[in-house]
Order: sequence, then structure tokens, then C-alpha cells
Amino acid sequence: MPHFILDCTEQILEIQDPQKVIEAVFETAFDTGLFGRNDIKVRLNPFKYSLVQDGNDDFIHVFANIMEGRTDMQKANLSKMIVSKLNALFPEVPIISINIRDFEKASYFNKSML
Repeated sequence: MPHFILDCTEQILEIQDPQKVIEAVFETAFDTGLFGRNDIKVRLNPFKYSLVQDGNDDFIHVFANIMEGRTDMQKANLSKMIVSKLNALFPEVPIISINIRDFEKASYFNKSML
């Protein structure tokens, strides 16, 4: 925890090395001070086909899934920092966005909790 899943057009991979993008999101999330380095997970899902703004515009959208308990201000700062970092890597991409979803502690479970 947390998980950052990046959906994007396949063309994004021609602009920047995917590993560089994943590492940029990872380091930015860590730099917020909200998460431990060993807890952060980042994945990238490129899409060959999409319809965005009635055309073929490139996009990057980050789905951030984090454990509940952070303030709205912390989450807003996390969102701004990640979009700012991605915008610096992809200034020509017209759509870069993020949304944050909270996991409930009461219902979250993983293998290490067995």
C-alpha cells in the first residue's frame, strides 16, 4: 500500500521510457512523506485504443489507492505533486490527471496479515 496505477495511451511509451515514468511517480509519492519506500507500488497500463475528447489525444490518468487516514490537504498535495511531475515529463500531453481512493482499514487484508 499504496498502489499507483497509470492508464495511458500507448504513444506515451514512445515519448519517455516506461521505467522512468514509473520511477518518477514512485519517487514523487515517497517525497510527500506519506508513505514508506517499501510500501509504494506503481504499475503502468498502456492502451492501444482509446477515444478521448472525440479524438486520439494522448492521456495519462493515475488511479491512486491509499489507506484511509490522510487528510484532504495531504491528498490534494499528493495529487498536485504527481500531476506536476508527469507534466514536466510530458508537457505536450494534453490530459494528465489523478484521482485518489481510500482503502478502508476494516476491510483491507493481504498475505502478510495471515
